[in-house]
Amino acid sequence: MNNAAPDGWHTITPRIFVRDSLKMVEFLKAAFAATGDHQTSRPSEIRIGDSILMVSGIEFRGAVSAFLYVYVDDVDATYRRAIAAGAQSLEAPAPMPYGDRRCMVQDEWDNIWQIATRKDLL
Repeated sequence: MNNAAPDGWHTITPRIFVRDSLKMVEFLKAAFAATGDHQTSRPSEIRIGDSILMVSGIEFRGAVSAFLYVYVDDVDATYRRAIAAGAQSLEAPAPMPYGDRRCMVQDEWDNIWQIATRKDLL
């Protein structure tokens, strides 16, 4: 199959529009050890693990919240970092019947993050 996406990108890439996109990028770096720099003239391309999240300000579109499921190496450590970075806990880390240890937080932009580690990797 010919991949129309740029190298390193997946077929579907989430993009969120938030007020104070610089603060959102700082949150992502603190909570998820994300990499990438804030951009003002185009969407910020922020990498979390092997995925890219595009972050844009609301200059051209209204704010849009998202519900994102993120796999990480250590759900408990990431949960603590997300809370320290300002997220609100919705569910503490716990085992799920489908094989993940998962928690849920909400950031100040009303995005909900389900953060998980596959139980067979623990």
